[in-house]
Amino acid sequence: QVQLRESGGGLVQAGGNLRLSCAASGSTFGDNAMDWYRQAPGKQRELVATISSDGSTKYADSVKGRFTISRDNAQNTVYLQMNSLNADDTAVYYCHVFDIVTMRHYWGQGTQVTVSS
Repeated sequence: QVQLRESGGGLVQAGGNLRLSCAASGSTFGDNAMDWYRQAPGKQRELVATISSDGSTKYADSVKGRFTISRDNAQNTVYLQMNSLNADDTAVYYCHVFDIVTMRHYWGQGTQVTVSS
C-alpha cells in the first residue's frame, strides 16, 4: 500500500515563500513520476507540477518561474518550492503518484496553503 504524507503548508503573506514536502512509503519511489496538484475553494483540482523518474519537470503556466519541483530518491521525498506567492496560489495542495507496480493512483491527505494579500 502506497502512502503519501504532505507537510509544509501554512499561512504566508503575498510575495513570500513556502516549501512543501511529500514523503512516500510503500512504493518503488524512484521509478515513479510524482506530481503536485492543488484545489482552490469552488474550483477543480489542477496539476501544478510533475517530476518524472529521470528528473525532468513540467509546470502549469500559472506557476512557471515561481515554483520548483524536486525529488530526493534516497529520502523517498518530493518537494515543491513555492516563491513569490500570491492570493491565487491559495489552495489545498496534494501529492499524487501513479504507481507503476500496482497500476493505481494514490493521493496524500493534502496541506493547506493560504496566501494573505
